[in-house]
Amino acid sequence: MSIFDRIINSGAAPSEPDPKSKTFSFSSLPESLGEMQSLKEAALESPFDTAALTLLALCAYSADKNVGAEMLNFLRGPRPLSNYDLSFLNDRFRDGNTHVPFSYFKGATPQNNYAPSRPFTFTVETNPYSDANQGYKKLFIRSGGADNPREVVLRRRGDGKWFLWDQFLLVGIREPASRDPWG
Repeated sequence: MSIFDRIINSGAAPSEPDPKSKTFSFSSLPESLGEMQSLKEAALESPFDTAALTLLALCAYSADKNVGAEMLNFLRGPRPLSNYDLSFLNDRFRDGNTHVPFSYFKGATPQNNYAPSRPFTFTVETNPYSDANQGYKKLFIRSGGADNPREVVLRRRGDGKWFLWDQFLLVGIREPASRDPWG
C-alpha cells in the first residue's frame, strides 16, 4: 500500500471485496459453443464465472470432444489447447470416466453413480491462498466423490477478462457404485 493511496483514492468509491464463494445454477448444460457464449457468465468478467464455465465445458467434452474443445479454447482465450492438453483430456475420459465432471454438481454421489440433481447447481469457492499470485486466481469446486475441493486456476488479461489457465477437476474420485467391485 502506498502512502499516497488515501489521497489519490479519496474521491473514489470503495471497491467491492471479492466474494468468498459463488453458487451457480443452470437449468440445462450448454451443448455448443454458441449456447455457452449466450450465458451471462461468458462475459468472463469474474474468475468465478470462468471457473463455472470450465466445469460446463468439461461436461461437454465428456459427451463430445470437439464441442468441449471449442468451449475450452474459448475459455483459454489467447492460449488454445495444445496437443499435450488434448492428450491429457482424452486420457482422463478413457475407460468410461465421463462421470467425473458431473461429480461436482449438487446431489451427485458415488451411491447414485454421480447423477446430479436438477437444476445443475454447484459452488465455486476461494481459500486463503486464492490470491497468492498477482494476476491469477485459484478457485475451488467440491466433488461428491472426493474429500477435498479441486482447483481451477484463472488468469486475468489486461482488459480485465478472466481466462482458464489450468484445471485440476479431472483427477481421480471414488468409483461410482455401479463400477465399485467392493460394492
